Amino acid sequence: MKKFNLSDWALEHRSLIWYFMLLFMVAGVMSYVDLGREEDPSFTIKTMTISANWPGASVEDTTTQVTERIERKLEELDTLDYTRSMTKPGSTLIFVNLKPTTRGKVVADTWVKVRNMIADIQKDFPSGVVGPFFNDRFGDVFGNIYAFTAEDLPHRQLRDYVEEARTRVLTVENVGKVDLIGAQNEAIYLEFSTRELAAMGLDQQTVLATLQAQNAITPSGVIQAGAERINIRVSGQFNSEEDLKAVNLRINNRFFRLSDIARITRGYTDPPSELFRFNGKPAIALAIGMKQGANLLTFGEHLKAEMQSIESDLPVGVGVHLVSDQPHVVEEAVSGFTRALFEAVVIVLVVSFVSLGLRAGFVVALAVPLTLGITFLVMALLDISLQRISLGALIIALGLLVDDAMIAVEMMVARLEKGDPLERAATHVYTSTAFPMLTGTLVTVAGFIPIGLNSSQAGEFTFTLFVVLAVSLLTSWVVAVVFTPLLGVTILPKAMKQHAPEHKGRVGSAFSALLDLAMRFRYTTIAITVATFFLALFGMGFVQQQFFPSSDRVELIVDWTLPHNASIADTSAQMGRLEKEMLDGNPDIEHYSSYIGMGAVRFVLAFDVQPPEPSFGQTIIVTKSLEARDRLRPKIRAYLRDTFPGTDAFVKLLDIGPPVGRPVQYRLSGRDIESLRKHAQDLAAVMAENPHLSDVVFDWMEPVRVVRVDVLQDKARLLGVSSKDIATALNGIVGGQTITQIKDDIYLINVMGRARADERSSIDTLQNLQLPGSGGNAVPLSAVANFRFDVEQPVIWRRSRLPTITVKAGIADATQPDTVVKQLSPAISAFEAKLPSGLKLETGGTVESSAESQAPIAAVVPLMLLVMTTILMIQLQSFSRLFLVFAVAPLAVIGVVAALLPANAPLGFVAILGVLALIGILIRNSVILVVQIEDLRKEGMEAWAAVKEATEHRMRPIMLTAAAASLGLIPISREVFWGPMAYAMMGGIIIGTALTLIFLPALYVAWFRIPRPGKG
Repeated sequence: MKKFNLSDWALEHRSLIWYFMLLFMVAGVMSYVDLGREEDPSFTIKTMTISANWPGASVEDTTTQVTERIERKLEELDTLDYTRSMTKPGSTLIFVNLKPTTRGKVVADTWVKVRNMIADIQKDFPSGVVGPFFNDRFGDVFGNIYAFTAEDLPHRQLRDYVEEARTRVLTVENVGKVDLIGAQNEAIYLEFSTRELAAMGLDQQTVLATLQAQNAITPSGVIQAGAERINIRVSGQFNSEEDLKAVNLRINNRFFRLSDIARITRGYTDPPSELFRFNGKPAIALAIGMKQGANLLTFGEHLKAEMQSIESDLPVGVGVHLVSDQPHVVEEAVSGFTRALFEAVVIVLVVSFVSLGLRAGFVVALAVPLTLGITFLVMALLDISLQRISLGALIIALGLLVDDAMIAVEMMVARLEKGDPLERAATHVYTSTAFPMLTGTLVTVAGFIPIGLNSSQAGEFTFTLFVVLAVSLLTSWVVAVVFTPLLGVTILPKAMKQHAPEHKGRVGSAFSALLDLAMRFRYTTIAITVATFFLALFGMGFVQQQFFPSSDRVELIVDWTLPHNASIADTSAQMGRLEKEMLDGNPDIEHYSSYIGMGAVRFVLAFDVQPPEPSFGQTIIVTKSLEARDRLRPKIRAYLRDTFPGTDAFVKLLDIGPPVGRPVQYRLSGRDIESLRKHAQDLAAVMAENPHLSDVVFDWMEPVRVVRVDVLQDKARLLGVSSKDIATALNGIVGGQTITQIKDDIYLINVMGRARADERSSIDTLQNLQLPGSGGNAVPLSAVANFRFDVEQPVIWRRSRLPTITVKAGIADATQPDTVVKQLSPAISAFEAKLPSGLKLETGGTVESSAESQAPIAAVVPLMLLVMTTILMIQLQSFSRLFLVFAVAPLAVIGVVAALLPANAPLGFVAILGVLALIGILIRNSVILVVQIEDLRKEGMEAWAAVKEATEHRMRPIMLTAAAASLGLIPISREVFWGPMAYAMMGGIIIGTALTLIFLPALYVAWFRIPRPGKG
C-alpha cells in the first residue's frame, strides 16, 4: 500500500494550494499593516502601593502601630515576595511586591485580595489614622506628556486652561488615565500675630471656630407646602477672600473685624508639595495614558489632532510643548527594527540566489515571504504587536526558517541531476527528509521552551520571542513540504544536467579531504575538540555577565537626592542651577523637564518611578542624538560632582526591560537602627575601595534635628492645658491649620490659619505662645513646657518588616555590575563574617534581578531536555544515535566564547536565551545528518562510505543555512539589546556547523568502531 505523501497530495490539488498560497500572502500583508506597534513588549508591574497617614505621630509610633500592622497582615499573602516600606513621621508608604513567578493574569485579582486583607484590620489601627489608600495602578504608563507654559498669566488661569484641555482630551478614543502634574492648589491664608492676639486677650482657636461655624453647610430643612416641596437655604457661606475680610467677630463680648487682627491673602499652598518646569520655566504638565490593548500609533494620531485643536483655541502667551511623544518614539523604533528585518531578508535571499542559482534561489525567495506572511497572520490572531522582541525573533528565525526551504530545493535539484522526473523529485523531500526536518524543527522550538515558560518579568518581557520563533519555524516546515514542491514544479526546469558521482568542485574536494583526515584520525579529532571545549569553558570566565543593557533612547535622567531634611525650595534651587548653568542653550539638548518634590511619571513602562519627597527630584533631558547623549553624560556628571558635594545627583540612562536602579546594591537589615547605621557605613567603605564604582550612597542614613516640647503634665493639668491643646496650637502657628474651605468653580480652596512669617520660624514665638487655660486665663507655653533640641530618624526604610539600609553605587566605567560584585565578593564575605547576630546582608541590584530572571530558566531546562530527548528518541529510536546527536550541542560554547571575547560583548539575559536556542539549532543539523547516514546504511552502503557520503551531501545545505543564519543576524548585531545575542549565535552557529560536519562523523565512526576501507 502506498504511503501518504503530503507533497504528492499538494501537487494533486494544485489549484487549492495556489489559492491558499495567495490567501496567506494577502492575509499576511493585511495583518502586517494592522499589527500593533510598540517600542518594547509590555510586562506586568507586580507592585502596588499602600499609604496611610497618622498626623502628629512620630516615626517610631507610625512604624510600630501602622506600618508593622499592614506588613504583618500582608505576610499572609501566598504570592507575596517581599514588602518595602518608607515610614516618615505621620505617614507610611508600603510597596507590595509579588513573587517574580506570579503570572501576570492573576495580578489584578491579587490586588483585590490585598484590599480585602487590609480592610480586615482597619479596626486595629489607632484612632486618628487616615487611610489606608491603595494604588494598584502603579504600572500605568503616560506615554504622551504636554507642558503648558504662560508668560504673563497667573498660575490659576493657566490651570483653568489645562483643566479644560484635560476635559477635551478625555473624549479622545481609547484615552486612559489623564493627570495634571505641577498644578498648585490655591489657598487663602489668615496670618495672625501671636503677640498682638495675646495683647488683645484673644484666642486664635476661638477665632477659627467662629469662622468654621459661619461657613458650615448643614441641612436647614424642607417645607412640605401641599403638592410642592420647598428647600430652605441659609446664607453666610464664604465665596471669596473678600467675604472673609468683611467678617465681624464677637469674642468675649467685643466686636472685631477679621481684617484688623489677621492679614488675609490669597496665594498657593506654601510650601508646595510638587513643582514642574519645562526648559527652566514654571509649567503644568498634562500626562496622558492609553487604554490597554489599543493601537498606539492610531491613538497618537487622534491625540495629536485633538491637541492641535486645543492649542488653536488658547490665547496668545500660552504655549503647549511636547515633553514625551511615545507614539513617535515607537514609530521610529519599529521603523528601525523593520529596516533591520528587511536587511536580514535581503541577506538571506542573496545567499539563496548565490548558492542555489537563479531558479532554485527564486523558489526559496518565494518561500520566505510566504512563511513570514503566515507568521504575521498568526501574530495578529494572538494579538502580538510589532516591537523589539517580536521583530528580533523574526530576524533570528529567518536564517532558520530558510533551512527547510533550502533542504527541499536542494533535494529536488539533486534528484533532478540524477535523472528523476520533476514531480518525483518534488515529492522526494517528503519521503526522505520531511520527518527528520520536522524533528529538527521541533527540537529547535523546544530550545526556546525556557523562554516560553519563564514567568518572571524578564520572561514576560521576552515571551513573544518564543511564540514568534515557534510559529515561524513550524510554518517553515509546512511551507517546505506543501508549498515549496509546487513552486519547484512551476519554476525549476524539467531536467537538469547530470553530474558524474566523482565530480566535485574545489570546495567540495577540500572538504572531502578534510573530512577523510578527521575520520582517519578520529581520536585525535575528538581529543582536540574536547580540549578546545574545556578551553572555552575556561575562557567563559573572562566573559562579563549582564542582565539587560541600558536603553538606546536619547534621554538622560538625573536623580536628585538631597538630605532628608532639605526643603523643596532647596531642591528646586539646586535643580534650577543645573538648568541655568548646564542645560539652557546647550546645542546637544532638544528639551528638558524637571520634576521637583517627586519623580517623573512613568512615561515608558521600564521607567523606575520614585515616591514623592520634598528632598527628591528628577530632571529628564532629551538630547538630539545618541552621540549627543554620550557627549553630555560625562559633562553633567563632572559638573554635579564639583558643584553639589552634599547632594546625591545620579546621572543614568533608561532601562530596557524591568528597571533596577543603581546597578550595584547591598542590603543590610536589622532591628537595631544605630548598629545598622554604623555597619552600613563600614559596608560603604568596603565598596568604595573598588575602583570601578562611583558615588557610593545610602537610601537613608542621617538623622535630623527636632525640637522636643517636654510638657510639665501636672502643672499643665493644674492650669487647664492638655498636650493636645499645645500640639494643636503649635501646628496652627508653624504649619498652618485648615479652618474651612471656599468653593470656587471646580476647586475647593482651603482657608488656613497660621502665624506671620517672622514668627513662624522663631523659637521665642513658640515659647511665648499664649494658651487658653481654665477660667479663660491665658497661659504662656513656657510656663507648662520646656524646649530642647534633639535628633531623630526622618525616615525608616524597611524590607520584609526589618529596617534595611541599601548601600548603592554606580559604575564608573564599562565594567559590568556582575564583574564588580565578583571582585567585591572576598571583601564582602569578610565583612559579613564580622557582622553581629541580628544583622543580615543581601546582594541586590542588577545581580539579584538577573538571578531572579534566570532561576525560572534553570528550573525549566530539565523539561526542555526531556522534550528534546523524547522527540529525538521517537525519530532515532537508539540510545547510541541519541548520544551522538546530543554530543555536538554543548560544543557551541566554543563559538560563543570565540565571538564574545574579541567583541568584548557581555553574556546577558538575552544572550543566554540565544545560547539555549543554539542547542536546538545544532541538534537539528545533527539529527538530519545521522538519519541520512542510517538511511544510506539501510540501503546497503558500506558504513564508512555512508558516513562520508551523507556528510558530503549535507555539507552544502548545512553551510548555506549557517551562512544565512549568521549573515542574517548582522543587522541586529548593531543593536544595543540584540548585539551580544547576535555575536553569541553567529559564533555558535559557525563553530557548531564545523563541528557537525567534522567532529560528528569522527565521533560516529569512533563510537561504532567503523574501520576505514582497506583496514580490517
